[in-house]
This record gives sequence, structure tokens and C-alpha cells, in this order.
Amino acid sequence: MTGEKRRAAGGLFCALLTGALLAGCVDQSGGGTTGNSDASGSQAESVETLLEITDPEEKAAVEAARAKVAAMEEEPRIIATSPAAADICDRLELDLVGVCSSSISSMPERYADVEEVGTSMSPDMEIVASLDPDWILSPSSLQSDLQPKYEAIDTDWAFLNLRSVPGMYRSIQELGVIFDREEQAQELVDEFTAFYEDYVTRNEGKESPKVLILMGLPGSYIIATENSYVGSLVELAGGENVYAGTDQEFLTVNTEDMQSREPDVILRAAHALPDQVIEMFNEDFETNDIWQHFTAVQEGRVYDLTYELFGMSAKFNYPEALEELQPMLYPENEEDAAKAKENSDNAAKAAEDSGASEKIDEETLQEITK
Repeated sequence: MTGEKRRAAGGLFCALLTGALLAGCVDQSGGGTTGNSDASGSQAESVETLLEITDPEEKAAVEAARAKVAAMEEEPRIIATSPAAADICDRLELDLVGVCSSSISSMPERYADVEEVGTSMSPDMEIVASLDPDWILSPSSLQSDLQPKYEAIDTDWAFLNLRSVPGMYRSIQELGVIFDREEQAQELVDEFTAFYEDYVTRNEGKESPKVLILMGLPGSYIIATENSYVGSLVELAGGENVYAGTDQEFLTVNTEDMQSREPDVILRAAHALPDQVIEMFNEDFETNDIWQHFTAVQEGRVYDLTYELFGMSAKFNYPEALEELQPMLYPENEEDAAKAKENSDNAAKAAEDSGASEKIDEETLQEITK
């Protein structure tokens, strides 16, 4: 097949595959409700319901991808453009020809000598094209920015649903089918199943805390809904997001509206450059008087989250993230309250010491903050 014909066919095919993978996004919003009175409500779904792939179009797209890869004479040349996508490929024992660079996250040892193609949000397409990839794997949160760039080169691509832990495992199942790694994928799914079945009852019967999640960028912040990865972790823990019921991942909201939602807990996470973000949050909470009118601030229930655990994409360290959240959302005694503060202080210290700002160039910074 000529490059032009292959590009046309690949573009049509991957439009279907991308839609299928995104269709796998798990709806954990309770049908648009604002939450439940106890922490067990948002965890009612069985693990089978969370992970089952039933959509006929989705199944057909995955099977078509499997056939296309199986017909190749050599192993597919794959590029993973985010740390989370690279971690998945590593667990599936897939070789890569290209990986992203990152100022914070480390790449799996398997890819130590693999060529870097630039940052997750702004891969260098000259380098990408020079590697002659058959497939490019990226997070679905970056699809609108990256798909036009991928369409311009002779390759196939898939945008993975990494907005929630169940979404990640649905994508893992599909990649296992496509790249003949079903055994490895099933082992990963079994690990999640065992974890979920044990975890799902942990906060059963407890009152759901109302949670406001701030996602910081250098110089500003936005609201993370339940459709974001951080929001999905809070929901998995049984928390009630005060901005639940939207189909958006992030919102821009004024502080007065935030106060009107009366959150019990305020969580502060970083989209990038955690050292700058923690400094910004501290200054804003100290100088903007309206924060002093929040009950969560008055009661000392404002917590910083560890950057490596609460990023933009689901990763395999989600049990650690949920463990960090537990005393923040459900302090049952003074020991829990002290642990929550310790977790927050450690997260803030790690952010300050990350040196992320010194490791990033101006072009990448503009991509992050645009």
C-alpha cells in the first residue's frame, strides 16, 4: 500500500478506533446526580460492569485493529507519547521505538535507550515521523491537540482513556487484543479486580465528604470534576465532588461560587510544574480573604496532593493515591487527622523540591499554560 493510500485507510480506521476507546470511558457520575448520602453509593457498580466491553462498534474496531497488526510482517513500531502510556506498554511487554520526555516522571527501564520524542503535550513531530511509527499511543485528554498532527504523517494512532482507573483497564484490555498481549492484559485486569473487590467496601456506610478539587497551573487554577483522573479517584473513594453532574473534565469557576458549594474538604493538585503551583496556592490562600470564609479552611481540611500520584492520567500507582486520600476524606480520630496533614506536608515538600521549573523550556511551558 502506498503511503498516501495507507494514510487514508489508517485515518479512517483510527477514527473508529479512537471513538471506540473513548466510548469505553466509564460513567461514574451517577447519571448526573450530585452524589449520595454515604460513601458506598458511588461504588455500587460491580467490577464486571466497570470493565465489560459490550459495544458492538467498539468490539469491531478492536478486532479490525488486531487483524491489521497480525497481518504485519514485523513487530509494529510503536511510540508512547506520555509516561502513563509508556507504563502500560511496559506492563504489556511491548517494545517501543519512541517515548516522551518528562521533567518529573521517569520512564520504565525497558525504554532507557529508546529515543525521546518530546513532551506529552507537544511531541516533536519531526522526530516522531523520522521513527516511522506504525502506531502512536496517547492519552485521550490530548486528542484535540494531537490528532491533527498525527493525521499529517503516515501512521495509525489510538487515544487511550486514562481519565479513570476503570477506563485505563478497559484500554489495557483492548490493547492486549490488538497487539497480541491478552495474557499480560488479563493479569493486569485480575490485579485490579482483586483490588477493587477488596477496596469497594472500605468506606461503605460512611458519610460522603463534599470535595472541591483545585487543579493548579502556573499562575492560575481550574476545577477538576469527576470526569478528571483526580476526580475519579475521589469518587472511587466515595467522595462527593461539589461540581459533579457535568460532562466536562475541568471548569473555570469564581471563588464565590466555590464557597456556595460548601465543600468539607479542599484538595489541591498540580497539572504541571508542581514547584510553581504549590507556591501559587500558598500565596493565594494567604492573601485572598475569601478563602478564610470556607469551612474547609477554617477547619484545616485543605490538603496538597502528591504530584506523582495525582496527575492528569491514570497510572498503576492508584492504590497509593487512594491510601493518601483516605485520612483526608475520612478522618476518624486525631491520628487520622495528623496523617492527613503529614501526607499533605510531604506532598508540598516534594513539589517544592522537584525543581520542575528548572527542567522545562519556554516552548513547553507555553503548551502547558495555553
